Amino acid sequence: MIFPVNRLTLAVGMVIATLVGQAAAAPVAPSENVTINLIRLLVQQGVLTQDTANGLIAQAEKEAQQARQANAAPVVAAGPTAAPGDVRVQYVPQAVRDQIRDQVKAEVMATAKQENWAQPNTFPDWVSRVTFDGDIRLRDESRYFSGRNDNTITDYAKLNSSGPYDVNNASNFKYPPLLNTREDRENLFRLRARLGMKAVLSPEWTAGIRLGTGSDNNPVSTTQTLGGGFGKKDIWLDQGYLSWKASDAVTLTGGRIGNPFYSTDMMYSNDLNFDGVAALFNHTLNSEWGVFGTLGAFPVEYTADSASSNGLDKDSSETKWLFGGQVGADWKINRSNKLKLAAAYYQFQDIEGERSSPCSTWQGDPGCDTDGTRVAFMQKGNTVFRLRNNTANPATPTTTPDPQFVGLASKFNVLDLNAVWDSELPSDFKLRTQGNFIHNLAYDKSEMLKRSEGEIANNINSNGQLESGGNALMVSFTLGTALEMRKRGDWNVLAGYKYIQPDALPDGFNDSSFHLGGTNAKGYFIGANYGIEKNIYASARWLSASEVYGQPFEVDVMQLELNTRF
Repeated sequence: MIFPVNRLTLAVGMVIATLVGQAAAAPVAPSENVTINLIRLLVQQGVLTQDTANGLIAQAEKEAQQARQANAAPVVAAGPTAAPGDVRVQYVPQAVRDQIRDQVKAEVMATAKQENWAQPNTFPDWVSRVTFDGDIRLRDESRYFSGRNDNTITDYAKLNSSGPYDVNNASNFKYPPLLNTREDRENLFRLRARLGMKAVLSPEWTAGIRLGTGSDNNPVSTTQTLGGGFGKKDIWLDQGYLSWKASDAVTLTGGRIGNPFYSTDMMYSNDLNFDGVAALFNHTLNSEWGVFGTLGAFPVEYTADSASSNGLDKDSSETKWLFGGQVGADWKINRSNKLKLAAAYYQFQDIEGERSSPCSTWQGDPGCDTDGTRVAFMQKGNTVFRLRNNTANPATPTTTPDPQFVGLASKFNVLDLNAVWDSELPSDFKLRTQGNFIHNLAYDKSEMLKRSEGEIANNINSNGQLESGGNALMVSFTLGTALEMRKRGDWNVLAGYKYIQPDALPDGFNDSSFHLGGTNAKGYFIGANYGIEKNIYASARWLSASEVYGQPFEVDVMQLELNTRF
């Protein structure tokens, strides 16, 4: 809004500028009353102080007197009779006119910029360097379990978080934490809401923060299950990073960042963020070829000093790392076909479990020396073994409690190969064909048995033998008018298949919907997407999966979604 005072001040300035222009164009002096009244009005509006006005009038009178003496001819006033209190000025010199003009202009422009009416709809500089984005997803999810499923499958993730659990059936008659494998869960109403802010600190530096929902702090999902007596929901720090553009082709990013690698959700969940630093390289060679690459180092976990805070002896702290590197290429074959290829190597350092030295928990030991080798987060599927080498009480050897945690039996050095082929078909259809192959180069069944000292806890067949593997495969096809939903009327349909052996990759970081997360899973998925409006689209998916080895566990998941982004 422009206040009346500002409008009046601006009008006065425009009148003065007009008079100055007229004075420069004609030799005749302007009307004295108009000039004096303008000066008075400027004083009343606070543009000029009274002392400044008196000085201008005095200077004008002096120079007018000098002008009369130089011309030796009287100047006849052309205007109405002066009112009492008016000061008659017969001539306003150019210097005075310029001073009045410049001062009025400075005052008016300062006020206009401060009140934001000289340049409407403009804001301070920092506002233009900050942008916001976000998304909201509403999901209705149902889970349908097979009646043939084994209902005694241990939830090892919960066992580690709530344990240790006594595995001696002679001293403990309670079941360990168990997965739900038979009771259907229908119409789970779920929400994902994320809000991000990005600030351009300089042409080379960028800072970003994103907040997100989530039922807990697990790394693979920001989905919040609604209900719970209408209780308030948690907000988590989903991302927080600094990014430096070292050159046109290289960017360095550190903090809690989005996935810097090109991958599918069979390896990393779409909601997964990485804690650490990454260097991203992207360079266009010509109109047909481009190359890209990523190097990253990410601390997965810092081991605790001890399994218990009341222990007198503390173990040295160790860091479990993920080191990753990827190279890839984009090839524009022709106007209708594009191919993307990528090869990545991920070394998960020290995330495998380690069997403890003899430990006498029955004598009151607060923990064992390898309790910290259990992973901070897991879903299910990886082969695990009992970490503690608990000794028995000689007096009651058969009924001595055997409290246990579990650790990963395999090491993980993962080779991840990806290929995506996008084609444009007749009638404006688009087809995406995608393949992903994963192989754990560190998978070694004999080493797993040696590391566990025979204490493998899962993935055991009916003969008591370990069944596992280090490979995973995914293929998928997407067909429609658009591969990404951007506008009203866009649509596509998709179908695919996954086969994930138990120890092909760590089970804690991949998609949490297919087989309800983790590895040791095989099955298909189908879906469809439709654009309702710009940045608003509906989705439907059906995922059907069962176990590869071990205890029977089959589950179908249906998801109906409304997705928005802004």
